[in-house]
Amino acid sequence: MKIRPLLIFIPAVLFPMAAYSQTAASENADAPEIDACRASGLIALKERSPAIKDVELDLDSVRVIKMNSKIGGADIKAMVLGDASIEKKTSSKAKNLICILGEKGKVLLTVFSDQ
Repeated sequence: MKIRPLLIFIPAVLFPMAAYSQTAASENADAPEIDACRASGLIALKERSPAIKDVELDLDSVRVIKMNSKIGGADIKAMVLGDASIEKKTSSKAKNLICILGEKGKVLLTVFSDQ
């Protein structure tokens, strides 16, 4: 087997894939859905436990899934899934974030679950 064709083929395949994955992560970082879910999640958590200071999302793990669906008559426009860190005054806990958004970016449901 000749190595020279492989040396040309492998970079030609891998470099576009690397560029795509970096572009996708930067697009997610600017998504308004992520900010809406983080803010609504923080508000809901603070209502239950005032010791919570902040919610940080791992932008490398966050995925924004856009859709056009319905659940029980409510329009679903996007879902945000990813890893979150809930910071309390004394500690921090890792959680999974599930957030469902409806019309005009309205957050319908935000769930933080144990990993």
